[in-house]
Amino acid sequence: MATMNPWRPATLAPAAAARLADELLANHWLLCTAESCTGGLIAATCTDLAGSSHWFERGFVTYSNAAKIELLGVEAQLIEQHGAVSEAVARAMAAGALAHSRAQVTIAVTGVAGPSGGTAEKPVGTVWLAWATPDSVTSELQHFSGDRADVRQATAQHALNRLTELIQRKTPS
Repeated sequence: MATMNPWRPATLAPAAAARLADELLANHWLLCTAESCTGGLIAATCTDLAGSSHWFERGFVTYSNAAKIELLGVEAQLIEQHGAVSEAVARAMAAGALAHSRAQVTIAVTGVAGPSGGTAEKPVGTVWLAWATPDSVTSELQHFSGDRADVRQATAQHALNRLTELIQRKTPS
């Protein structure tokens, strides 16, 4: 049985997932995730909530480039031209998740969680995030600090919080 590391503070992502769940339920929308650097952490955080089957449709863990291509329809040329950790690939992942699910909104993340794999151009902590709806794709670059677990947790929390904000802006009060 896994135990929580007593030296690491608990993530705030479950609260972020609960806020997102409220927004999704209010709009009768389903969520799909497409994750690379978080390896399913966002989907796991969402499905840790009881009743998540009412708003969480599916998650894709597309850690490899081949998985991004095969499962989400990301073009190989896009990955070759921009790299897997890029705005273009994050946006393609978000759009691909939308196209390959019944969801109305998607979250996509691709980044360098560390401790290795970083470069001068894309250091550890570099994460591209994208969110898609049937009428738009929004993306942004974040640089998170800390170790691998910190980067992954910060990515999950930011992805969930930002999607909640985007939904609130699109829907009238």
